Amino acid sequence: MHEQIRRRCVRLGKLLIETKLTVRALANATGYSKSTVHKDLTERLPNVDPGLSKQVAEILAYHKSIRHLRGGEATRQKWKNENVAQKADV
Repeated sequence: MHEQIRRRCVRLGKLLIETKLTVRALANATGYSKSTVHKDLTERLPNVDPGLSKQVAEILAYHKSIRHLRGGEATRQKWKNENVAQKADV
């Protein structure tokens, strides 16, 4: 594995631990694709830094456990905003 990729994996792992962002938000913040960030954190990081990888895995597991709540909230907000827009049109 190239040194640049190793450094990127460690940097992304440390950033995830500091900010506790989702993979999507971390990708937007760093400018990498969501796929690259996910692959770096789940597949490459364990080979580079197992201790950091364990901490990252815990955060990713937490995000996975609450994703249904995030999706439900997003849908609720969508319908709430559509109802407000419809009332404004009337």
